[in-house]
Amino acid sequence: MLEIGIIGGAGYTAGELIRLLLQHPKANINFIYSTSNAGNKIFKVHQDLIGSSDLSFTNEINTEVDVLFLCLGHGNSTAFLEKNIFSETTKIIDLSNDFRLLADKNFEGKDFVYGLPELNKEAIKKAKYIANPGCFATAIQLALLPLAKAEVLQNDVHVNAVTGATGAGTSLSATTHFTWRDNNFSHYKAFTHQHLSEINQSVKLLQNSFSAEINFMPNRGDFSRGIFATLYTKFEGSLEDAKILYTAFYKDAAFTVVSEDEIHLKQVVNTNKCILHLHKHENKLLVTSVIDNLLKGASGQAIQNMNLMYGFGETEGLQLKATYF
Repeated sequence: MLEIGIIGGAGYTAGELIRLLLQHPKANINFIYSTSNAGNKIFKVHQDLIGSSDLSFTNEINTEVDVLFLCLGHGNSTAFLEKNIFSETTKIIDLSNDFRLLADKNFEGKDFVYGLPELNKEAIKKAKYIANPGCFATAIQLALLPLAKAEVLQNDVHVNAVTGATGAGTSLSATTHFTWRDNNFSHYKAFTHQHLSEINQSVKLLQNSFSAEINFMPNRGDFSRGIFATLYTKFEGSLEDAKILYTAFYKDAAFTVVSEDEIHLKQVVNTNKCILHLHKHENKLLVTSVIDNLLKGASGQAIQNMNLMYGFGETEGLQLKATYF
């Protein structure tokens, strides 16, 4: 049984981790660290867990745990690891963006592996430290990587993606209040979203010659969770050619599937799946990608990585069903 520590236990991604780990047959939550909630029962914050667990938040850290999940804001994981030294046997999975880029992945001797299983499964199996991908980055990379692998990305890629309100985290801002978000729609960080760096990094890992632009328009949607992404680029092959590329690339993927039918968010919300759909229009290939931003885009993928690191079944503790109605 793995002993698990969670740092930053009050946020959305930590809440999802707790729910998953409570049901994982090979994991035990050793501590949940939150200075602002120390002493409080976890169900006081993650209210659906009432009756499921009697655990409390703590401001004390066990440095001997088997696995440490960092659910901190971007930039805070680095500061936390500078101040806290863990056992040589402790494996770390970071859900922030601190170690996703090659320039940042080696931190004080800790060599972080980029934790996208569909791209780096063998490296993840051997890794001690994992940089969990971003939510938009996961959805967009899974839509692009088969084309990069075939080295057929020769033109600009145009991406339009919508995320739910949980993508902004628990801290309130002008654009997360119900009165602003309800019956509303907007874009933000047009062409400059921080996930573009890791997307480009992975694409160039498979197709080093890629030099075109990935034009990304992130949007805020009027719903709680999920990402619906559409992207298109020029593609000289037929629709059948594209389907062959995608089905071959994902033939061994535990959670990523290619659908013959058009797709929608309810198929993936509350699951660790990514579902893709392909459509050809004249000389353009349209790829639609849907994920749950808190699961495949964060905590579910983190558990998937843990399973790979310890040689468990990849789907262990992740047999989740979509909330369809």
